[in-house]
Amino acid sequence: MTTAKDYRNDIRPNWCPGCGHYGVQAAITDAVVAKNIPPEKLAVISGIGCSSRIGGYFYAYGAHTTHGRALPYAQGVKLANQDLEVIACSGDGDAFAIGMGHTIHAFKRNVNMTYVVMDNHVYGLTKGQASPRSDIGFVTKTTPRGAFESPLSVCETAIAAGATFVAQGYMINRAQLVELIQKAMDHEGFSFINVFSPCVTYNKHNSYDWFKEHLVALPEGYDPTDRAAALKTLGDTDGLVTGLIYQNTSKPSFEKSLAAANGGAHPRPLTEDVVKPDQALFDSLCNGFK
Repeated sequence: MTTAKDYRNDIRPNWCPGCGHYGVQAAITDAVVAKNIPPEKLAVISGIGCSSRIGGYFYAYGAHTTHGRALPYAQGVKLANQDLEVIACSGDGDAFAIGMGHTIHAFKRNVNMTYVVMDNHVYGLTKGQASPRSDIGFVTKTTPRGAFESPLSVCETAIAAGATFVAQGYMINRAQLVELIQKAMDHEGFSFINVFSPCVTYNKHNSYDWFKEHLVALPEGYDPTDRAAALKTLGDTDGLVTGLIYQNTSKPSFEKSLAAANGGAHPRPLTEDVVKPDQALFDSLCNGFK
């Protein structure tokens, strides 16, 4: 059995004290431990931003990619080696601004992987600018008179674009978030989890107290397979709801659709065609990057 220690490396996270991202990292760790996924079977792919540092804090395979491009990398990793559990991580700027085109197509494409977005409603790494998720009136360096654009409704957008698993969590509610991540990994297709993760340094508006006051849970007896009910619930709550909001198990994953287009046979994984270099060649390749 794996333990949380198996996923720790010697890199100390440099998020601000009180940052919500610590809780997201802990929840992902708890989820992969609960599913007994060994580190060599896990890949954590991230983009750019405070959130995207998370990949460097796991002892597992991973890549810290370019801004807004976590999903193309992650989907490529999954399709090249389908035995890996692939989790992509982004912030709301990485996912819904520069990376929005990739995000929409990932919702539609339905590759069997998990996408965790750490949503703090602000650009933190660049010291506090409005993001696509910032509330109207939010004052930042780029919106000194207050943001005047409506924040993007990300879960409604995901459902409209064809996502088959849409959930929302709050990093304070660790038990619920761990359960959502486990369900996401169990889902066959693209799983999207938007996680409210407060920024204590550059967003004093959407604070821990603010989320405690405004977030609500899904009602008792809620049916996540009802698409119309999911959209209505999101509209009624201004998207400030946590839980498994929508799941569609009838749409085939990209991998199954690809196999069907290939006459029913799964294409040969790229990892089976990789020629592994001997030690001397590997050392020379590494030396070329020094």
